[in-house]
Amino acid sequence: MRASIQVHPSIGTVPLLPRLRLLGSSFGAHTSIRRGHGSDVAGSRPYQPGDDFHAIDWKASARLSAAWQRDEFVVRDRQAEETPRVVIVCDRRPEMGLFPAELPWLHKPEATAWCVRLLAASAVNQRALVGYLDHASHESEGVAAGQPFWRPPRGQASGWHRDLVETLAGHVDGPRDAPEDAVEQALRFLGLIRGVVTVGSFVFVLSDFLIEISDDAWGGILGRGWDVVPVVIQDPVWEHTFPPVGGVATTFSDVGGDRLLPTRLTAGEVERLRRRNEERRASILETFAAAGLDYVEVSSGDPVSIHASFLRWADERLVHGGRLG
Repeated sequence: MRASIQVHPSIGTVPLLPRLRLLGSSFGAHTSIRRGHGSDVAGSRPYQPGDDFHAIDWKASARLSAAWQRDEFVVRDRQAEETPRVVIVCDRRPEMGLFPAELPWLHKPEATAWCVRLLAASAVNQRALVGYLDHASHESEGVAAGQPFWRPPRGQASGWHRDLVETLAGHVDGPRDAPEDAVEQALRFLGLIRGVVTVGSFVFVLSDFLIEISDDAWGGILGRGWDVVPVVIQDPVWEHTFPPVGGVATTFSDVGGDRLLPTRLTAGEVERLRRRNEERRASILETFAAAGLDYVEVSSGDPVSIHASFLRWADERLVHGGRLG
């Protein structure tokens, strides 16, 4: 039976179909045997890097600090409720600012923002908790480029979830000054998280994936029981392949997308670029397939086209592999 999809008039949603069914209620009505986020306190333990700041028991921390005469922090360990969680990892390297909006090719910032809106709306539609991570600068938050801007999945009552869809889209529209290895840094950061991102959580990684990511960085999160979904945002003309512009004076954009640079390529140079781009794309997709990752390809900034790409991903999950059983 086909999953029921409620469509927002301007954004749309997709069913977030898990690779493996979570134990317990999908909306957190029952307590799990695992530790995690929930309403029932199971005990306390020392603070670990990556723990949610809101989980700190300040009274217990004050008593322990006074006893030991040094700063000690205690967090409440809770019984996990099997509520879906969605984490959006956004690549905000300068290259993700291509191509200028006035040119007739994929404008990656617009495509990325629509992907984030779609995923956030879909998560809220399924009463999931939503987290967000990037490594770009956020001046209002005091976060410098290269440092993690991390908002863990939290309850709908928190300020983080008010007007969630546009809040996230606003983060994506900020400076694109993340370092070259921003995605690898994000994966390594998530690999250190304890308790906040539970088994079965969706982790959507939005990038063009034109910077190679080490197997160690992928391995750090693939072994955590998360449902990792790469969202490959590439221009179909200049990145999937290369147009036949040999001998023609062509204007290219610089990495930041701020300047246009006139260039004339030979037919041989065009052919080499075409082969390189096509082989690179095939290698990226083959790597994901070999790792068992169901990727989504986005090659248009049109929200209808992006919605269709995610619906195809959801349909593949529904039809193949019996993953809902």
